[in-house]
Amino acid sequence: MSSGTLAPAAVEAMFDRISPVYDSMNRLMTAGLDRRWRRLAVEAVVRPGDRVLDACCGTGDLALAAERVGGRVTGLDFSERMLDRARLKSAAVEWVRADVLAMPFEDASFDVVTVGFGIRNVEDLEAALRELARVLRPGGRLACLEITRPRGALRPFFRLWFEGLVPLAGKVLPGGSAYSYLPASVRRFPVPQDLGEAMRRSGFEEVGWRLLGGGIVCLHAARRAP
Repeated sequence: MSSGTLAPAAVEAMFDRISPVYDSMNRLMTAGLDRRWRRLAVEAVVRPGDRVLDACCGTGDLALAAERVGGRVTGLDFSERMLDRARLKSAAVEWVRADVLAMPFEDASFDVVTVGFGIRNVEDLEAALRELARVLRPGGRLACLEITRPRGALRPFFRLWFEGLVPLAGKVLPGGSAYSYLPASVRRFPVPQDLGEAMRRSGFEEVGWRLLGGGIVCLHAARRAP
């Protein structure tokens, strides 16, 4: 069983490998609900004219959602193959290859930062959150979407689907080992309350969250402290 932890170079290589099937697997794993979750994240924090950074942007779907509501968007990821896919979707977004732990932006460069299903993969969570706070202006807004472990009635279904059938499906796709890493990475990731506390320690305030999809996804929203 995967430990849910990989070295940064291994994470980059993994996302390079799965880039051809990344969007299709997202639709399959979420029954298409991931589009709605991204829209809700954008609606929570982005206003027309905002300078928006979508960190760990992958193939760009969350960045594009922010651009559609009038944001001036920069998408950042360290997987070149994922960015290749993103560039095919829009020339209006500035796509930047860089590590979220050391971003090539001045302090207070953005009004909004979004992260969709990516913060779980960084080597040092709180260092990444501090870097996101650094590039936000004081009072700037953060939205973070991430998979979490549901409780209650959906828990058995989640285990069957996400920890059983998804890795099985991944075995027949490029980079299939990623879909064994994925459920393991969710198991070791902080629960919503603990992630909220990590945000507070990293320079954010007014931290709140809501569960989506019956509790399998969590949307955190916060502001950068003055």
